[in-house]
Amino acid sequence: MTLESPTVPLVGRDSESESPISTATTLVAIGNFDGVHLGHRAVIADVAREAHRLGLAPLVLTFNPHPTEVLGRAKLATLTTLERKIALIRRIDARVRVVVEPFTLDLAKKTPEEFARELIVERLGARVVIVGENFRFGHRRAGDLTTLSELGQKLGFEARALTLSGDDHGGFSSSRVREALARGDLAEVERVLGRPHSLSGTVVRGHERGRTIGVPTANLGDVAEALPPYGVYACAVDEIGERSAQLLATGVANIGVRPTLDAGFSVEVHLFDIDRDLYGRRLRVHLVRRLREERKFDGLPALKRQIELDSRAAHEALADRHPDPSARGAWY
Repeated sequence: MTLESPTVPLVGRDSESESPISTATTLVAIGNFDGVHLGHRAVIADVAREAHRLGLAPLVLTFNPHPTEVLGRAKLATLTTLERKIALIRRIDARVRVVVEPFTLDLAKKTPEEFARELIVERLGARVVIVGENFRFGHRRAGDLTTLSELGQKLGFEARALTLSGDDHGGFSSSRVREALARGDLAEVERVLGRPHSLSGTVVRGHERGRTIGVPTANLGDVAEALPPYGVYACAVDEIGERSAQLLATGVANIGVRPTLDAGFSVEVHLFDIDRDLYGRRLRVHLVRRLREERKFDGLPALKRQIELDSRAAHEALADRHPDPSARGAWY
């Protein structure tokens, strides 16, 4: 099956054909790469360089949905949507192609040799395969790095283990990001990701009570990424177009149940220096700093005064923030 992206070209196999994804010999990195953190970025950059040195085509193989969802294990909080993950990988090196393989029960039932032969060799044309040290594959996760190396000797590819980099606080990992995000430590999140964590969604109609007190907000629907603790955050916001994202504004975001208004859960953002109709637009909200926890105020006037204070604090937090040049017109 081929998964097409509206923003990033993917390489895939036509659903009506058994033809290979690539006729070229490839260097393949296999992984989930959720978050595309600094460790992932270093690996993918190395993949591109090594593939170029060896005269191979660099390729990243990832799966959707995450195997844990299909196999009934505990679902992991998502750091990046599939579309965002692909865009971030491609941003590292445009030569890297991304293959998204649908993870199904049929795929999970393949033996390690069937997985290696049919997917890695016949479909991807791999001559070098790079996986994590704890990589497991095949029916009942029977295959490991040793199995892959043995199969590589039989099928004609070299298997290598990737080593993720780290800092003084530990190794870079998606789990480290999730743990920091869950406790609201955005500095640690950014330390591992190399950028702020972001939430994305389509602007939907809310109760519009913010507009009545002069503080209009954009409410995001269908947010798929992992949420930090409820609270108020300084943020930078991009508008996501059909082909790319462009910086829109800075602002202050509220994540929570809006207890003062008794309005229920929402992810909403008050944008600075912009007031236009955003209904139906897709936004990406980069969470730069946590300003305070969510709390209930004694009426709308008190809430408005607090939002003014929050906005002032957000302006200060965002004063030294500038768009990432590699983001090609977006904030990050």
